[in-house]
Amino acid sequence: MSVFATCGGLLPLALILAPVAAYAQERVGGRTVYPASFFQQFAPSTALQVVERVPGFRLQDIDQDVRGFGQAAGNVVINGERPSSKSDNLETLLAQIPAARVLRVEVGPGDGFGAEFAGRPQVLNLVLTDDTGVAGTAEFRLRKPFASRVRADGKASALLKRGQSSFRIAADYNNDDLTNFGFDSLTALPGGELIERREKHNGTDDPEGNVSLGWSHEDGENRRANLNLRYARGRFQLWQDNHVMPVSGIPRDDWMKQDYRYHQFELGGDVTRPLGAGSLKLILLATRTTRDREDVVLNRANDQLLGGFSQLQESTDAESVARLVWSRPSKEGWSIEAGGEAVLNRLDSAVDLNSIAADGGHSPIELPLANAVVREIRLEPFVNLGRQLAPGLRADFGLTFERSRLTVSGDAEAERTLSYLKPRASLDWRTGRWQFQAKAERTVNQLDFGDFISVAELGNDRVNGGNADLVPQTAWEFLATAEHPLLGSGVIRAELGMNFVQQVQDRVPVEDGLDAPGNLGSGRMKIARLNMDAPLSGLGIIGGRATVLLSVIDTDVRDPYTLQKRHFTNYTLWVLNIGFRQDLGRFAWGFDTYSNSGSTQYRRNEEDRNFRDNPYVTAFAEYRPDSRTTLTLRAENLLDVRYYRERTFFSPDRSSTTPVMREFRQRQDHITPSLTLKRTFG
Repeated sequence: MSVFATCGGLLPLALILAPVAAYAQERVGGRTVYPASFFQQFAPSTALQVVERVPGFRLQDIDQDVRGFGQAAGNVVINGERPSSKSDNLETLLAQIPAARVLRVEVGPGDGFGAEFAGRPQVLNLVLTDDTGVAGTAEFRLRKPFASRVRADGKASALLKRGQSSFRIAADYNNDDLTNFGFDSLTALPGGELIERREKHNGTDDPEGNVSLGWSHEDGENRRANLNLRYARGRFQLWQDNHVMPVSGIPRDDWMKQDYRYHQFELGGDVTRPLGAGSLKLILLATRTTRDREDVVLNRANDQLLGGFSQLQESTDAESVARLVWSRPSKEGWSIEAGGEAVLNRLDSAVDLNSIAADGGHSPIELPLANAVVREIRLEPFVNLGRQLAPGLRADFGLTFERSRLTVSGDAEAERTLSYLKPRASLDWRTGRWQFQAKAERTVNQLDFGDFISVAELGNDRVNGGNADLVPQTAWEFLATAEHPLLGSGVIRAELGMNFVQQVQDRVPVEDGLDAPGNLGSGRMKIARLNMDAPLSGLGIIGGRATVLLSVIDTDVRDPYTLQKRHFTNYTLWVLNIGFRQDLGRFAWGFDTYSNSGSTQYRRNEEDRNFRDNPYVTAFAEYRPDSRTTLTLRAENLLDVRYYRERTFFSPDRSSTTPVMREFRQRQDHITPSLTLKRTFG
């Protein structure tokens, strides 16, 4: 029996069990409302901890890689409004708000929160108090990775509210690093004879910091203004020592270094004013990012340089967004939202790949599409309509027209105009303590500009080709959701869906014997999810709470080499996360387990599978000496799991079903403890 069929069998069982639960939340206007008093049992210090304790809610962060504003939305709004910042993720924004400033939390279908959230089963509205004065948060963390020194980082924020205006300043410094050890083995197939073995040691340094400023002004209903400014910079470095022991030949020592730097600046804001029977909102956003990436690989034997490779990639991303929305809510008639978004995007990228001779000399290696400029102008007018059809029954409809002009210049020339209609419809029904939603929509994936550029992976000894002929993946998506209270304040939610996908974005063969991101034919995606959040006090575990997330996404598409059905590249078939937390006054403890099936990348001449031991476990113990202070001891990777990578090679490509070589990699980064002090003020 397939995993998908097993999960599908569990969903009806979960829904049968759900009706025995007692109902505890308050429902107002189709939303579930949690007052601030509900969260006192968890003694949260920030709004992020409040959101994390909402039964059955899973935070979906802003997708910073999605171009534009509308499609990058997460699933949280603050005082009914989506933050106009895009580079700051939701976790960062919520962690800057003291829990004492939270008045209540509302959870409901996304159609009630604007076009960006239409069709989402759940969106959370964080309602803040009108308290004036200064409030803020501060956090300091000590972290001890295996075989590395103690690392310190922290963050701080302050919020000043005077009259109708609020001012925010925040700084965040993350000082991660990672050390892991392991080996690679390269064997010939089908016999399994060893070709070579490599002993590897990896060390990374990944500091990143940002500073943000914000201003907000509330001047009555539909009279608001926000301004946000953010600057961020980071530098990732990796050092790899690799002792190679071939069966035939002399041992050698390979050394690799990666040095990746970026700078990002973002300025954004919005203005809302009344217009007619509704309100008009203008959102403006500009983001500029520069990246410099340097990779060097050197091969040595007996302290003599044998050769190597170097690669330098310089790129600049620029995005400018203007979004205008007019909305008119209505409790009795049709709610209307209409507007449009205009987006200008540009990527300038140059890749310089060289071979290094034994004397240290550099010789250029030509790559197809190594230097390119990608530009896109996209317009998206839209209209959304919603109406209460009967008590507990609501219908919402939407239509978006997407038109974009895409040009590629440099090592290749391409130009095309793409147009898509994206209709959407959803039906929400509440009866008793049950909540159901059914939705259907057409979606269009965005193209990743990086897929147009050729670049080498020196650590994997392969080249990713660029493809100037990419077109977006489209799909008709259908999803049904059922939700019911569980054991009082808990929630159980089940989802079943099916996506019919056209122009599946995967990997395809291109010239020069490479493969690159490209489009296959039609495919399918079957979805089953079960999400449970259960209080355990009624079962004798005072202050206890358990969470379970089971997700199965089964995909299939016809492979261009084998002509057989397979999963989409890099899709994980199943995920199972289980968590437990117990709050006992000033003390709390808990653990989380994460399990998944791993994923496979299907390339021209190899299948590249990444997986790990299951489960990955984190555990924590928390002490709260007062309502403003939290001290947390945490251990990551408590079971010391190993990570694996298996590359199976075919010749000349995967149209030959008999593999000729196998590379197996194993890494281990061991247990990482940390100690965090959080303090709120105001």
